Amino acid sequence: MALSKFLDVKNDIAFKRIFGTEKNKDILIHFLNDILGFTGVNEIKEIEFLSTIQDPDIAAKKQSIVDVLCRDENGVQIIVEMQVAKTKGFEKRAQYYAAKAYSRQADKGDQYHDLKEIIFIAIADCILFPCKSMYKSKHTIRDEDTNEHDLKDFYFIFIELPKFPKTKEEQLSGIVEKWIYFFKYADKTSEEDLERIIGSDLIIKRAYEELNRFNWSEKEFIAYEQEIKRILDEQAVLAQKLDDAREEGKIEGKIEGKIEGKIEGKIEVAKAMLANNVDVNTIVKCTGLSVDEV
Repeated sequence: MALSKFLDVKNDIAFKRIFGTEKNKDILIHFLNDILGFTGVNEIKEIEFLSTIQDPDIAAKKQSIVDVLCRDENGVQIIVEMQVAKTKGFEKRAQYYAAKAYSRQADKGDQYHDLKEIIFIAIADCILFPCKSMYKSKHTIRDEDTNEHDLKDFYFIFIELPKFPKTKEEQLSGIVEKWIYFFKYADKTSEEDLERIIGSDLIIKRAYEELNRFNWSEKEFIAYEQEIKRILDEQAVLAQKLDDAREEGKIEGKIEGKIEGKIEGKIEVAKAMLANNVDVNTIVKCTGLSVDEV
């Protein structure tokens, strides 16, 4: 792939520019309909952006996660997250966010019948489910015996970018694959590549135009680069912690080895003294071993 003028959509600033602004909400609507497979009467026609901070403590600890929370014209809430690195418990966090959004719908009173569905979509630049081979997985609550779908208010979609097998634009088949390719390779896509990708899908062209670095102001581009620096700094801190832990483990291992070596040495001395009929009390004094150990 040639050097690209397009930025990385996985960057927090870039992601929010495309999928989290009123200016580009038509791009988000197209993306949601394409990924969810909504057509005809099921198609999302309008969305309203909601506050993405659902829990101040959790939000403060979020590192490399960006998200969009919106509500369609029927009241269905949709969470879209970009997960750039594998973090422990992400699957539980996804369920927590969905449950939080679900419970926030209830004001005072028990109007549970008015609660609307929650859809959670995660695009992950890492492997979330090692045992699954497909890059896109869909999760609902099902009856284990009959597979009936009685509890319908939670729907999760996980897209694992490393599992997407196609690396060339001519291999792409359908709009969903074009979106996945966009997330995985936008910053490596040339102008020539883009012409082959677009076809009749002009919304994809719009998304790429938003990533064109020449359409960004200096201030916007500085924010983009600062986000890259923040991620690199986090990775450097983590790498240093891992190195420190390994070094600490080596030191502890050496200390334990020396202690074990000293004990083994004392045992060998005790054995030799016993072989020469030295009394036990003398051996205890010379080696520091206890009577029971001798």
